[in-house]
Amino acid sequence: MKMAPPVVRTMVEDDINTLLDIEEACFATPWTWDSFLYELHENPYATYYVMELDGVIIGYCGLWLVIDEAHITNIAIRPEYRGHKYGDSLFSHVLEKAREAGTIQLSLEVRVSNIVAQKMYRKYGLIPGGIRKRYYTDNQEDALVMWVKL
Repeated sequence: MKMAPPVVRTMVEDDINTLLDIEEACFATPWTWDSFLYELHENPYATYYVMELDGVIIGYCGLWLVIDEAHITNIAIRPEYRGHKYGDSLFSHVLEKAREAGTIQLSLEVRVSNIVAQKMYRKYGLIPGGIRKRYYTDNQEDALVMWVKL
């Protein structure tokens, strides 16, 4: 049986519990309920997108739009759904949303050890722009800052 293609939609508050599960599965220092709630209701620059496959949320991505710049806050795909280009599809969707909003560049941070993600970002034209020393609090790993002109 063929699955329907994934659907990307804007996150709503009812999605937070599922996003917390994804956070736990993907990150050493997962975001909290309050973090997502703040982003959803208090941060005027933030929009979060969820990706659903057959009605199940399999990933999400956060986007900040500040004047003419866009910033990816986080992107995650459930581990059991990786390797099927869902992250690629979600990133592409969010990049298009940033373009539609009229931003002129997009940036993000990625662990220096996360070569798989860096490879995907390079595919979309992102290039290294610097290092944030000891950016990740769980293990003090450096972050590679990547950006692209839109």
